[in-house]
Amino acid sequence: MSVLVYIENWNGKFKKSTYELVSFGSRLAETVGGSLSILSIGDVADDELKTLGNYGATHVLRLSGKIDLDDKTYAGIIAGAAHQTGASVVIMAHNFTGKAIAPRVAVRLNGGLVSAVNGLPVSVSPFVVSKKAFSGKALLQTEITSAIKVITLSQNTAGIVEKKTEVNIEELPSVSIYPATHVLSTEVQSGKILLSEADVVVSGGRGMRSAENWKPLEELAEVLGAATACSRPVSDEGWRPHHEHVGQTGKVVAPNLYFALGISGAIQHLAGISSSKVIVAVNKDPEAPIFTAADYGVIGDLQVILPKMTEAFRKLKAGS
Repeated sequence: MSVLVYIENWNGKFKKSTYELVSFGSRLAETVGGSLSILSIGDVADDELKTLGNYGATHVLRLSGKIDLDDKTYAGIIAGAAHQTGASVVIMAHNFTGKAIAPRVAVRLNGGLVSAVNGLPVSVSPFVVSKKAFSGKALLQTEITSAIKVITLSQNTAGIVEKKTEVNIEELPSVSIYPATHVLSTEVQSGKILLSEADVVVSGGRGMRSAENWKPLEELAEVLGAATACSRPVSDEGWRPHHEHVGQTGKVVAPNLYFALGISGAIQHLAGISSSKVIVAVNKDPEAPIFTAADYGVIGDLQVILPKMTEAFRKLKAGS
């Protein structure tokens, strides 16, 4: 049972999520007793591709060139690579790209699709995978009965395991591509840690009281090297930009450490942070629902606690 992993690059570089995906694919290939192939689309240098060998990649398929593709074309290339490698399992990240492309790939391959898988299969024969359900309150086990299985992996659920191997890079032949979507311009965010890649997220809710009170939260995030986020009421009020909204209707995050500052903990918000490894909540209401999900809770006035918390972390990082 061969495994194909499709990976993304950002300006020719890979991120932590890429290595988690490759590591997961390597362990899955070992579990099912098959080979592993990695598919990379776009201009990525050999040295960067060879870093995948630290996580078990031995065979990398590369389609080079600056290519503006739409989901339909991407799906065709991935499905073609699956046919070329004889892959029985195709893996992608459970992000915006994976959510858009995986269903198309499954249709092209006549395969079964399970999204947001949170670990290695529960069993290989039959092929059963696990994912969260009911806003993270339950685990759902799903059997994929088709010959080809397509899955997307939830971020920060499988972990990264080093397994150093030699990488063989195979260049795919150029293809004539006529995308239905043409990219006219792009805007790249810089200078900030992306929510999707952050190990630590500092998030604020209505307990912050106003947009003017956000500076102490940003200071804590700066000390911790964290990304900033917010609850939906905050973005709806215009206190913070909508791209920082975390929750069921916003971004779903899975950091190692999540600070919920002045967030009551509505079920929609908890659905977006349930995969966080550790949750620290600060709220003046001891009955706030956030405390049922938090690993650590502080009851008190956020305006008093937040500056002291920031100073404590600053001293800790300074070694005093």
